[in-house]
Amino acid sequence: MGLLDQNKIEATLAECGPVHINRAREILARGRELKGVPPGDAIALLSVDDPAILSEIFETAHHIKDAIYGNRLVLFAPLYISNLCDNDCAYCAFRKANKDVVRRALTQEEILSETLALIGEGQKRVLLVAGESYTDEGLNYVFKSIDTIYRAKSDKGNIRRINVNIAPLTVEEFRSLHECEIGTYQLFQETYHEPTYRRLHSRGPKADYAYRLETMDRAYQGGFDDVGIGVLFGLYDWRYEIAALLAHIEHLEKKFGVGPHTISVPRIEPAHGAPLSYDPPHALSDADFKKIIAVLRIAVPYTGIILSTREGAAMRREAFGLGVSQISAGSRTNPGGYTHGDAEEAANPEARDAQFSLGDTRPLMEVIRDVVEHGHIPSFCTACYRLGRVGKDFMDLAKPGLIKHNCLPNALLTFAEYLHDFADESLRYKGFEMIETMIERDIEQKPVRERIRGILEEIESGKRDIFV
Repeated sequence: MGLLDQNKIEATLAECGPVHINRAREILARGRELKGVPPGDAIALLSVDDPAILSEIFETAHHIKDAIYGNRLVLFAPLYISNLCDNDCAYCAFRKANKDVVRRALTQEEILSETLALIGEGQKRVLLVAGESYTDEGLNYVFKSIDTIYRAKSDKGNIRRINVNIAPLTVEEFRSLHECEIGTYQLFQETYHEPTYRRLHSRGPKADYAYRLETMDRAYQGGFDDVGIGVLFGLYDWRYEIAALLAHIEHLEKKFGVGPHTISVPRIEPAHGAPLSYDPPHALSDADFKKIIAVLRIAVPYTGIILSTREGAAMRREAFGLGVSQISAGSRTNPGGYTHGDAEEAANPEARDAQFSLGDTRPLMEVIRDVVEHGHIPSFCTACYRLGRVGKDFMDLAKPGLIKHNCLPNALLTFAEYLHDFADESLRYKGFEMIETMIERDIEQKPVRERIRGILEEIESGKRDIFV
């Protein structure tokens, strides 16, 4: 039977026909208690098409996200260090069979340049990404790259936290990776439907469905507190994928006492040399995509939901209010893209060294401006990682809705740093106006308000990286 019972997943889907309006509202009422809802109830909500009930689903998701995380949006950027790969994933430009792709693994000097370019834009958090093949150095190449990124410093600051999306590892390898002091280990199953998975991953290490599915078990056993999972929507029926994703989460919670720190919800985007990516077999509509985001927030309220720059600006803007809590910004999906790429190249499906084309190619400042204009606070906070609020300790605060009392002050402080160091005059004015409003409106205790204002004065005088 393996880690997931495929027959049970199919049975859950078969039992969930159209949901009555009264049952939908009962599920939503339970969801507002911030304890999540069972997979069967989540699947029932996914069957809703009635506009009035959909509106209630969206409003409930917004309420839950605000109750747990507040109106923060955490920002980061992916840093691709290599597009070398031994796999043949049908939807990916990095697939080994693609002879058109320009292969490269960045040198440590190039990684340093990429990191300094990101720092120069205002980034503080990066997601290190590599294809499932390295240089002759093997995994040590990744370890050295992490060290290079952390050592990169300029008068504009440094990268304070690295999360990692690389190939599945053994338990011992995870222990070594954990010693590099990274944050979250992230990996997507791509599709949970095993026959589809085997057909679309025809060769290479990734062809082993079970080994990939068991990766998060090994990551926890190797010492990780936080893991991130996800599905690449468009490969198989999205209802099945969500049912399987929730079953995977149940498995992790039962076995390790903690679910995933993040869930990513990427949709297939065109990728050079990968014909399937131009015509996904199970394309996901915008309407269903928004419903998925909202239902995931209701079902797994404590988990961060990540939306990438695969999506265009309009969709990202709508998703902010549906439960998304983390977004990438100013992204490039090719090694060397921050020092040698541009927005036009990032949006080009025929780019020969990128993993896929991007829907949102705006620079970081323009994304932040948009976030602020729509009432959200941009955050570069890394305090939880650095103070040990990770894994179960984080969840113990997130589940009752207490984590935002830790995170909001740090969001305001990191945003103030960005405004002083990188923002233009218009954004600086709007940003500090928002910060003052949120201090008065959202920080209830007077001593905390006074402390935050005191730290803001220190930041204005030039001090950086102060967190509480």
